[in-house]
Amino acid sequence: MRIASYNIRKAVGLDWRRDPHRIVDVIAEIDADIVVLQEADKRLGERPGVLPLDRLIADHKYGLAQVSSSSRSHGWHGNAILYRLDGFSEPTTERIPIPAREPRGAVGAHFACHKVKVIGAHLAVTSGVRREQLQTLCAHAAHADIPTIIAGDFNHWGRHLPVGQHEVVTPGLSFHASRQIAALDRFILVGGVKATNAHVHRSLKSRQASDHLPVVLDFDVAQEDAPC
Repeated sequence: MRIASYNIRKAVGLDWRRDPHRIVDVIAEIDADIVVLQEADKRLGERPGVLPLDRLIADHKYGLAQVSSSSRSHGWHGNAILYRLDGFSEPTTERIPIPAREPRGAVGAHFACHKVKVIGAHLAVTSGVRREQLQTLCAHAAHADIPTIIAGDFNHWGRHLPVGQHEVVTPGLSFHASRQIAALDRFILVGGVKATNAHVHRSLKSRQASDHLPVVLDFDVAQEDAPC
């Protein structure tokens, strides 16, 4: 299977135009089964979502995991999860509170037939708070006893994430889109998840659509039974 993580900056590109359809074009280029997004909602008011959901469904068969607490938002604290409607059944979802000094949270989607859980997060810029958030998310994933991928913008500029024994996959430098200087976007693997390949998605559109480039992970999950 393939998962991508992408901070879409509320669909505002480097040309300062808000172009949600350009974001969809980049997602289509990646051709992932699951896409974890950050900054999928605007910050103010009712935090309306920026995604063209009709086009995602009609043209690319992506559904939106229902994690929002608002009818206008597409995620929770900007975190959203898309999944292939033609390959996955509707997931069980949850909103995961994390320690924060500003509005932050993580979202989860459990794809029962594929026996995998995905957590999407956008962590704090302050190192101490970020460390607490990582500990909370890793403990939450380990307690679930399900193969889990934590994906997102971890806002960590160092080489190593403080996640104990869990495997971290760093596809490469993903920020800034115009000149890549930091690997802010990564994956944490908890339980029976095996990474087979990872890369930063670089294309003409991805270099313009947001200030982050998408990161991509191909993976296998240990299966006791065939997917339902």
